[in-house]
Parts: sequence; C-alpha cells; structure tokens
Amino acid sequence: MPTIEYVTLANHVEAINGLLYMLGAGWSEIHPPVDQEGRLGPVHFGIGVSVLVGWNETNQRYPVELTITSEDGGEPLVRVEGQIEQGRPPGLPPGSDLRSVIGLDADVQFPQPGGYVVRVTMLDEVRSVAFRVIVPQRSAPRTTGPTAY
Repeated sequence: MPTIEYVTLANHVEAINGLLYMLGAGWSEIHPPVDQEGRLGPVHFGIGVSVLVGWNETNQRYPVELTITSEDGGEPLVRVEGQIEQGRPPGLPPGSDLRSVIGLDADVQFPQPGGYVVRVTMLDEVRSVAFRVIVPQRSAPRTTGPTAY
C-alpha cells in the first residue's frame, strides 16, 4: 500500500509537476494577528504531503483526508477529502517507487490560542504534525510610582 512519507507545515506550499515548492517550511508555532478586542484574525499557511507509491500500486486511486483539529479533539476546523493516483512515466525501470505530492494552502481562523494537529489519513495510515497558535501577551498598563520633587 502507499505510504505517507511526511506531512510538514510552511508559510506557503504549491505542488507543481510532481514537485513540492515550500516557503518557510518546518515551523511549529504560528502567530495570528489580533484585533483591538483580542479576537484572532485569519492566518495563511501551507501543508505539504509526500506519499510513496510502489510500482504495483500505481494507476489506482487512493482516498486521502486532511483535517485540522484542536489537540483536545472535537470537530475539525478544516476537513479536505480527495484522492491521489500516481501513473508510471515512460522509461521508468520496473519495480521503481514513485512519489505523489500534495500542496495545500489554507486561510484559517483559529478560535483560540493553543495546540492544534494537522492529520493526514490514507486508507489505514495516519500521519500528523502538531503546532501551537501563539498570541503575544499584552503588557499591563504601566503605572507610575510617586514622583519625587
């Protein structure tokens, strides 16, 4: 069966002609904008996935599901379902493995700071990567002490 090689997070991801193009990949924290009332704004980021497909598994469709959930579980904030199908290019030596890549960009508004998980499921295999949504601490209003004259 095909194997999920990796799942990674990046600032931007594109899959073009069988290659993953990633900018700012490999992070584990994201810092969303915060409005005056303390509400988190949407953040743009990408998810890169690589799947190793064996010679005998080519030219078949395999379902893939990607979710983003809170580390505590619950309903996914994002759910994407699709399929991969890897063909055999001409001239490839028999028995060769091939890679199928997925690049997904998303604009997500997280409900609160904390831990989240991107989970990719294909058949019975699951790969995940965890990250944290970090909001900078607001500094308390400065108070001044007594003034010496």
